Amino acid sequence: MQETDFLRGNQRVLKDIRKFEIFEPFQEDELQHLMSMSKIRKYNAGETIFEQGSSDTWLYFVVYGKVRLMKDEKPVALLQRRGDIFGEMGALECAPRSAAAVAVGETVCLATDIYYIEQLTGTDKLAFGYVIFRVFASVLADRLRATTEQLMEFKGRSIKIW
Repeated sequence: MQETDFLRGNQRVLKDIRKFEIFEPFQEDELQHLMSMSKIRKYNAGETIFEQGSSDTWLYFVVYGKVRLMKDEKPVALLQRRGDIFGEMGALECAPRSAAAVAVGETVCLATDIYYIEQLTGTDKLAFGYVIFRVFASVLADRLRATTEQLMEFKGRSIKIW
């Protein structure tokens, strides 16, 4: 993995990140603050971003490339859209990661340590926390909706034996 401080020479990446739908609720100063708590991480094909069972407070946004999420060494999801977020559940809960994340091809991510959000004070903490947790809620709701659809599809194909 190669890692850089975000704002050092990464104006093209910053411009691309500003276009992510997930960051639409952010004001410019909030987005700049998020960037100051973030790093750009570049991974090679097959490189592990984080392992299942590991614990940390980093969450990730796909900038370029693809990320495969693996549970018990089995693929569960492929993230390939710019702005896709992953690692948020482990970061939010400060619990062991429920899955591993592996780069598929060369992959660039924005990595943000939400520990820094907890260190903010006053209105900065309230405003920033509100926006970031609203984003998380939206992401988790989308994933729950997709999981429910898959469950309903599976149930529709299952044979009921009485």
